[in-house]
Amino acid sequence: MSRTLLIVLDSVGIGGAPDGARYGDAGADTVGHIAEGCAAGRGDRPGLRAGRLRLPNLTALGLGLAARGATGRVPPGLEPAGPVRGAHGHAAEMAAGKDTPSGHWEIVGLPMREDWGHFPDTRPAFPAELTRALIAQGNLPGILGDRHASGIAIIDDFGAEHVRTGKPICYTSADSVLQIAAHEETFGLERLYDLCRTARALCDPYRVGRVIARPFVGSAEAGFRRTGNRKDFAVTPPGPTLLDGLADAGRAVVSVGKIGDIFAHRSTGREIKPGNNAACLSAALDAFRELPDGGLVFVNLVDFDTEYGHRRDLPGYAAELEAFDARVPEIEAVLSPGDLCIVTADHGNDPTWIGTEHTREQVPILAFGPGIAARDLGARASFADIGATVAAHLGLRAPEHGLSWL
Repeated sequence: MSRTLLIVLDSVGIGGAPDGARYGDAGADTVGHIAEGCAAGRGDRPGLRAGRLRLPNLTALGLGLAARGATGRVPPGLEPAGPVRGAHGHAAEMAAGKDTPSGHWEIVGLPMREDWGHFPDTRPAFPAELTRALIAQGNLPGILGDRHASGIAIIDDFGAEHVRTGKPICYTSADSVLQIAAHEETFGLERLYDLCRTARALCDPYRVGRVIARPFVGSAEAGFRRTGNRKDFAVTPPGPTLLDGLADAGRAVVSVGKIGDIFAHRSTGREIKPGNNAACLSAALDAFRELPDGGLVFVNLVDFDTEYGHRRDLPGYAAELEAFDARVPEIEAVLSPGDLCIVTADHGNDPTWIGTEHTREQVPILAFGPGIAARDLGARASFADIGATVAAHLGLRAPEHGLSWL
């Protein structure tokens, strides 16, 4: 029996989604455009990084070749120096949308066929009946925002008024989401979570994928900043996933980062939520060292998306990619004979693209471990091929969707 480490680099797309034009994303390419920007000097930031994008370990695992399969070109600096040492390919999303839940659910074998519900880019953005119900059931004096917005900008716009009035800041985006920002101290963290649970039930008829609590601290004088106490309240997956198969078989599952929230805590095993990318990866590796045969460690590294993609921060995104790359040897060191590690993503978030939203892209598949042969996995028609492969590797019944490459 073997083990699997499944790492999702949140938003690290590699371009080339066949239906990208449907989403306004024809030509979006997160990794490719970061590499091009770095080669042109736009990735330089004093004290952080400079020069071409340097990902020697991911390149040796086939990242540049996976990108070439998706777009027809190898991004600058990602040309392998010799034969790659991992199985590599690229996958298109079958599900509608370009958001976190649909991407993760499809990775573990559950592609969503129907579109999510979205709130229009109008002012107000939310239906009047939804707003009235949230105010009544949440015992609120009202709400602020009620529009599409960047999470940082809207807190700057309404933070002081929120502290003064007690009205939470409610906003949305092109994603299927209702976000509620509130001050941890003046409004209260647990009160914010309770309000988001109320909003979750109210959003169900609208087919909204997530309600997100966005706590912040600070003052108008000193400035406001979001804290690490974000919490996602997602729709429960509407069908069985690889995680359910593991739970039914009595296998060990460890979920790190926001995985538990994404799956509404169903079949997510032991949950660890330590903080930033570095802490999440360390926690995942510690958990994998103790993982029994037949188990899965499933980790999401969200900072690529929230800290750099949505903020259109190309140098920051490049530096975070390089920081992850530097830890690939550490990942390889925890893998024993028979183990499998898969590095992939759930969507794109091209920091050079228009707006501040996710981008519809293909994702890389990098599969490696002792005894894993280096080969080209080619184009995969669905992220669900990842879940099917993990099931085959762990000796579980195949999910309904996806084709294993084993």
